[in-house]
Amino acid sequence: MSTFLRGALIEYGTGLIGPIPNVIIFQFNPETLTRTMEIPERPGGGNARENAQASEKTYEKISFKAQFNASDDLGDEKVLARMFGVGPRLSALERMVQPMDAEGGLLGAALDAVGDALGLGGDSEPPSQPIPREKFPRTLFIWGLTRVLPIRITKMKITEQQFDFLLNPVRADVDLEMNVMATDPFSDDIVAEGAMTYSAIAKEAQSAANLANTAEQVVELIPF
Repeated sequence: MSTFLRGALIEYGTGLIGPIPNVIIFQFNPETLTRTMEIPERPGGGNARENAQASEKTYEKISFKAQFNASDDLGDEKVLARMFGVGPRLSALERMVQPMDAEGGLLGAALDAVGDALGLGGDSEPPSQPIPREKFPRTLFIWGLTRVLPIRITKMKITEQQFDFLLNPVRADVDLEMNVMATDPFSDDIVAEGAMTYSAIAKEAQSAANLANTAEQVVELIPF
């Protein structure tokens, strides 16, 4: 029996993947995936000078439509589907484009409020420009055995198409656009660095395989 792989999005922290990562496994693999290579501007003529900075590199944009349907789960009498339809999957996706909770989350905010009410916040004046504590999720896009890419979701369009008696969405299409993120040599994101290295090696291997496959045709193109 052949293995059927599914695409996925995995949210992770700054270091190794935590014990309970936010994972979206596509219920149905998208039939179409569009990849756009954004190429920095190059010289336009024989006397034109290179005007792109050395750090500017070609980067990849990916877009596709993900589909979700709770019909099978409803037929199997699964409690989560009966209570929320495909809502949990959509909420998990939306979480990937929202700032991560500040340290402590809602519990931390509640404790801060109690401390202020009891006068435990100290007598010093608060800073006039507080330092933001927001962090955005880091995400991996997994598509097959050769593409494990660190990405940033740049656009998400959710179309809810059918609803149950509680107005929970039962079917939904999600149009996703994302940029493949370049790794910074000074970044602490070892997961992204490892993913990009793995995917780059896989691409180089496929490129070399293609060259070997077309070696005879290359020889025929050379007139000497």
